[in-house]
Amino acid sequence: MKELDLFVLLAVFQEMLGPLLWLLLAIIVLGTLAFVVLLVREKGLVPRRLVCSQALGILGGALALVLMAKVSSSGFTDAAGPIDWLLIVLVFGIGLAGSAILLYTACGWWSILRQSDCCCLRQSCGVDTTKVDAELSTKGASE
Repeated sequence: MKELDLFVLLAVFQEMLGPLLWLLLAIIVLGTLAFVVLLVREKGLVPRRLVCSQALGILGGALALVLMAKVSSSGFTDAAGPIDWLLIVLVFGIGLAGSAILLYTACGWWSILRQSDCCCLRQSCGVDTTKVDAELSTKGASE
């Protein structure tokens, strides 16, 4: 195999992942599109939501390692050379980054749809909640 063919890679991933390949590709494409639209809509990143999604992204990196161990014929004890460990770190990093982006996107759209932030503090989504807070405090005082 002297040259890298995209269809060969597709066939290998199809053989390893089966129908999960198409689900993962759909999540990647739709998640990236939703992330870009969210960035344009909010005109930037929300720092608290970003930190929260990065912290939870560690779980996504661990899940990527579990998926890698399930679909490959070898385990972590078979990693002998430096390239094996580099691949393990790369899979963890891609899982961490991908899940952090997906979590950030999900929390961002959740906060837009619900007008409150789902991950950290209510003020981190950039929505002015002073009217809602004032109405809730007057309702609580009248009851």
